[in-house]
Amino acid sequence: MDQAVLILIKPDGLKKSLTGNILTRLSETKLEIVAAKMVRVSKELAEEHYKHLKDKPFFGEIIKYLQGQLHDRKKVMALVYWGEDAIKKCRELAGATNPEEAESTSIRGSYGRITTSGVYENVIHVSSNVSEAEREIKLWFAPTEIIVDLYPAKDLEQKETISKVWS
Repeated sequence: MDQAVLILIKPDGLKKSLTGNILTRLSETKLEIVAAKMVRVSKELAEEHYKHLKDKPFFGEIIKYLQGQLHDRKKVMALVYWGEDAIKKCRELAGATNPEEAESTSIRGSYGRITTSGVYENVIHVSSNVSEAEREIKLWFAPTEIIVDLYPAKDLEQKETISKVWS
């Protein structure tokens, strides 16, 4: 069954120049990249992304982490991979969320760590299931930024919209 999955290469992965290594590992899945961009993560976006962890004591730290405040890299690389069993394939390659429990051959096992404050710096995010993938992809991408029609969308006519264009 074809699925879409959101992948985020987190600020620690970018700071350590692991983007190429991670993309090379993900290419083993034979999935198609249908969207990709660099994103400056706002506090609101980070909080919405991690809203399921809002009651955890580390919520504030994980928001700072995704925003890049802990690594002086205030950006993430967001990608949507698409194809058969995309979530399972990408999660297997990523490894366990806790880098210390991840297989040493996985992305997180190879490159992740746990900070002294307990934050998992695991270099990559992978959607956990189909419904989370849809929620996350819609949060990080507009329909026009994805080269396949993943979910129903509609045209919205807006008058007096100001757009930034190249001068």
